[in-house]
Amino acid sequence: MTEQKDAALTPQPDLEMLNGQIKTWGQELGFQQIGITDVSLNEHEAYLEKWLANNYHGNLDYMARHGSKRSRPDELIPGTLRVISVRMDYLTSDARSSKPQDDDNLAQVSRYAQGRDYHKLMRKRLAQLADKIDGHVKQYNYRAFVDSAPVLERALAEKAGLGWIGKNTMLLNREGGSYFFLGEIFTDLPLTPDNSNSKNHCGQCTACLDICPTNAFVEPYVLDARKCISYLTIELKDSIPEQLRPLMGNRIFGCDDCQTICPWNRFANFSEEDDFKPRNNLDASELLTLFNWSEEDFLENTAGSAIRRTGYQGWLRNIAVALGNAPTSPEVVSALEEKRTQSTALVQEHIDWALAQHKK
Repeated sequence: MTEQKDAALTPQPDLEMLNGQIKTWGQELGFQQIGITDVSLNEHEAYLEKWLANNYHGNLDYMARHGSKRSRPDELIPGTLRVISVRMDYLTSDARSSKPQDDDNLAQVSRYAQGRDYHKLMRKRLAQLADKIDGHVKQYNYRAFVDSAPVLERALAEKAGLGWIGKNTMLLNREGGSYFFLGEIFTDLPLTPDNSNSKNHCGQCTACLDICPTNAFVEPYVLDARKCISYLTIELKDSIPEQLRPLMGNRIFGCDDCQTICPWNRFANFSEEDDFKPRNNLDASELLTLFNWSEEDFLENTAGSAIRRTGYQGWLRNIAVALGNAPTSPEVVSALEEKRTQSTALVQEHIDWALAQHKK
């Protein structure tokens, strides 16, 4: 928690009225929906423990590092009674890749990463929301999070009534699909929790499971991260398993297939946030153009972008795989051969694999 606010005696606010005000303020700040929940996540804790025991997290050691703090908000931040959960749409109307990229010479970059990194914007908005609350409650503590602590954000959002966790493990919303970011405010205010209306509406649909390029879903609601293209292109820092490379196609940072195919994303809403609009043509760039970026180009063109997470060598590794899956042409082979001489051993390995694909 932050340090305790002004401890002067003040009349306690009407918490029921405050619940409504928080939602109004949140929408004024650009959040599409705000919900409030308590901190009991017993069912989700059991799921997490089983998922970790099966090693489906791969090298995501941070998923297990904090013990029960991830599923027990009041252990992570002592004194937490409620969590204010918010969601913010990020799909933009001018993104040209509203469907999977069919041209194998073009790069697929996950929609959330085509604009500026969302963390800074959402943290600022959450801080503004906390300040609004502070103006009406002079004695409370809070901490705001946007992927910045061990938090089961989808579980909390589901319990707060923002949607349901679908078979693809994403949070789905009947009015908003799944193209949105989540954030939280942990607080010791005894707000009234919302009655969760998070009924599961996936029904018999298995579209997300069937379309996954690498068959990363063990079963509905269970993802083996070690086979997920988002994990392979972002989180994995070592060699990508060779048997998975042909299945990755032209996806160089993340993968949206299980979202794109989801029927509920027919109801996804466009965001007006300038920060989320595609930058540097990342929604329709040729693989060769991106592969030819120098490290300086990479750092300049990904400033303020989530793509920085993969690093320049990871960027080249990913594009080398995509070029191995691209149609054979003299330009592709020449680019791979030229880059090989100036690459690290990790990138060279993937370039060699790509070149071998064009000699078959």
